[in-house]
Amino acid sequence: MEVRIFKPAKTAMQSGRGKTKDWIVEFEPTDASRPDPLMGWVGSADTRKQVRLSFETEEEAVAYAKKQGYSYTVEKPKSRRIKPKAYADNFAYDRRRPWTH
Repeated sequence: MEVRIFKPAKTAMQSGRGKTKDWIVEFEPTDASRPDPLMGWVGSADTRKQVRLSFETEEEAVAYAKKQGYSYTVEKPKSRRIKPKAYADNFAYDRRRPWTH
């Protein structure tokens, strides 16, 4: 059975970085999703894709996968590039475009 170990990125809907500190173990889908003939909802017989396990460190997640006998892939998180900015830069004399409302 294949699992994916990753650290989730922050959501695009909020500026905070909540729920991005833990490492997630997620099962890879083994069954294709198909629409229900009556209602048209998409479903699958694979219930493992609903399971997401969280661990504090990458080592704990890898140890869990090894202990359970799962083959795993680890996706390393991308580092954030922080560009320091100051509010005063909006009104700087050497600004490329003039400031306006």
